Amino acid sequence: MKLLHWSLGIICAFCLMITFLITSVEAVTYWIPGYYEREYTKYAVTEDVHMTMDDLLDVTHEMMSYLRGDREDLHVMTVVDGQPREFFNAREIAHMEDVRGLFIGGLHLRTGCLILAALAVILLAVTKAKLRSFLPSVLWKGSVLFFLAAAVIGGIIASDFSRCFIVFHHIFFDNDLWILDPSTDLLINIVPEPFFADTALYIGLIFGGISLIFIAACLILSRRSRKYGA
Repeated sequence: MKLLHWSLGIICAFCLMITFLITSVEAVTYWIPGYYEREYTKYAVTEDVHMTMDDLLDVTHEMMSYLRGDREDLHVMTVVDGQPREFFNAREIAHMEDVRGLFIGGLHLRTGCLILAALAVILLAVTKAKLRSFLPSVLWKGSVLFFLAAAVIGGIIASDFSRCFIVFHHIFFDNDLWILDPSTDLLINIVPEPFFADTALYIGLIFGGISLIFIAACLILSRRSRKYGA
């Protein structure tokens, strides 16, 4: 029974950490005020695509709405170099359809993790685990394991972001649509590789902050429950 309890506790911890990670991605891509404008200014994107900042931000808003599943297609009209045109070409639209699958899949994964974590807690209660003392203890230990593994992966990514960026695309995409041409594809100009590096850094910082707060809270609760013999 002890092995079952520990297994359920670790599953719960890992599910919560995955939830924190996906939420961190969502926070950077959707919730940080002015994030895209600051990045576009930093990398002089408006000059590269010959667009005003307002038009570029409008395109970005429509693109992110599409990735989240809030609009059905990516046919976005704008003004480039003073001429009205569709921002995304056929290759970019095909690639972004794959990216949309990743985004929506991530949101579904988060929901699944929350459900699985809840089921793990219910099973712990049904099998008469001492939730008040056991759960905080196993959660902080399981979370530390996940966090350390994530930190190692993060370190590997930081050591050679360009290579890891390519490996990521080979893992998650089964085509070469992600290999864009700056001379014909505007998408690569608005989200250059340094933009992704910045985004990965912000995601890591937010995930690290949430994780450490959660681990500290569980550790405090665990020690308090032992102190009072709960």
